[in-house]
Amino acid sequence: MNVEGKRISVIGAARSGLAAALLLQEKGASVFVTENGRVGESVRPLLEERGVAWEEGAHGARAFDADLCVVSPGVPADAPVLGKMKEAGIAVVSEIEIAFRFCPARIIGITGTDGKTTTASLVAAICAEDGRQRGYRAFSAGNIGVPFSSLVTQMREEDVAVVELSSYQLERCDRFRPEVAVITNIAPDHLDRYGGSMERYAEAKYRISARQRGSDTLVYNAGDPMLRKRFGKKRHNGPRLLPFGVNGEAASCGAGSFAAMNGDWLTLVSEGREERVIDTDSLFKRSFRGRHNLENALAAVAAAGAAGISPAPIGRALRVFGGVEHRQEYVRTVRGVDWINDSKATNLNALRRALESTPGKLVLIAGGRSKGADFRELAPSVERKVSALVVFGESAGTLADALAGVVEVRRADSLSGAVSEAGSLASPGETVLFSPGCASFDMFRDFEERGREFKKLVPEVRE
Repeated sequence: MNVEGKRISVIGAARSGLAAALLLQEKGASVFVTENGRVGESVRPLLEERGVAWEEGAHGARAFDADLCVVSPGVPADAPVLGKMKEAGIAVVSEIEIAFRFCPARIIGITGTDGKTTTASLVAAICAEDGRQRGYRAFSAGNIGVPFSSLVTQMREEDVAVVELSSYQLERCDRFRPEVAVITNIAPDHLDRYGGSMERYAEAKYRISARQRGSDTLVYNAGDPMLRKRFGKKRHNGPRLLPFGVNGEAASCGAGSFAAMNGDWLTLVSEGREERVIDTDSLFKRSFRGRHNLENALAAVAAAGAAGISPAPIGRALRVFGGVEHRQEYVRTVRGVDWINDSKATNLNALRRALESTPGKLVLIAGGRSKGADFRELAPSVERKVSALVVFGESAGTLADALAGVVEVRRADSLSGAVSEAGSLASPGETVLFSPGCASFDMFRDFEERGREFKKLVPEVRE
């Protein structure tokens, strides 16, 4: 992509927008950053040092004097500024698309509603293990927290970029083409952005493989009904399909290669030849358990196999993997009660998975900003697993109304109050599970800040 001398507007001055702006400026473009809110105090000197012009508080006329526009993932698809770009005939692409155009490395792209961060972390760990033996480096980027654009200039052709992708990031990709694409699952999430339509949301996810060719591979969860319907029958064009599944679903898809469970072993099957990778006793740690993490591990096994990595380094990397921060993360035990931080659970499907994979009875802390989900769907899992529910945040009232007839519900005005309340309710042998099932933006910058605050509060629970 030759951008030298091109006028490029970047909408949004958060991490992704800043990374895209600095990359494009380095490549010779004339970049203008336009931010409807405030440009962060730490961002301003970086822009000024690199000679990048910017504005805040509105999108002025200069923003529309451009050859191309790059949009940050947090900008809604129906934002007026994007409508004006379209009226002006200015093409709009995502930060991921820009990074892809300049990326020399092989790309493994990972999306899905749940499990994509864990799967991406597993794949990156496997690639790092394999790369130490074969002389290449593995980079983790994207929705995992590091903008793709901030790393591409460090990469070489032999390296691997493991890129976690949200539906927001994929919306404005038009040429993005990973060598290996992974879709972990499709479940209701962000429906407020997609007009309540699961189909529109799913189509955004499917964009990860839209440009793949026959030499590329799409790894998908054969146990997911939407994915099985979409990809379960062998096609004569498009990427090679490589399904994975826990309960035999992958073997029934008719693909020549797949990842599956055989007894207690995670296996990789290629054209009829089965190779054992790792047994479940070696895989599971305290913070890495449950069917959903078997699926995540199988997705990583399939992706690594598709990338040409042999079972030995895959097994070595999985054996030492201890889980990901804020994803069913063990914090500590207080008076015989385990405390688990699952702040990344920002939708009901993730919350339901956490409930099912936590052994024994538990006290659940949930709440935050609802994404329009129906909390009554949690009733069967809550009735089976939860001894008491503590709710907080904007959705506290809605959660309480939906589940008050199922379980004892206590309300708290803050996360601190919720932790204190949960500590008083939990009995020895139980678990306090912090799995909000909602977005964090009512009280926190993101789920990471929310999770860190929870972990700070847990040591304050009286011994």
